[in-house]
Amino acid sequence: MKTFSYRKKICKFCDNTDITVDYKKPQVLRRFITEQGKILPRRITGTCASHQRELVRAIKRSRNIALLPYVVDVKDM
Repeated sequence: MKTFSYRKKICKFCDNTDITVDYKKPQVLRRFITEQGKILPRRITGTCASHQRELVRAIKRSRNIALLPYVVDVKDM
């Protein structure tokens, strides 16, 4: 019987204090949304609860001022 061990995910924002959650930085926020434009959950990204709340707020603000898309066109697929 095999035992699986997994690596604990760490919060990128807690680990590296140079990276900040900011709605004006879409290149940072793109890592936390899927190709369809959905926000990835904590269990997949490994962010802590407080940074996940900041991240969701920043993504929604960025979408509101059109820096990030709400949805991606499916016509091209």
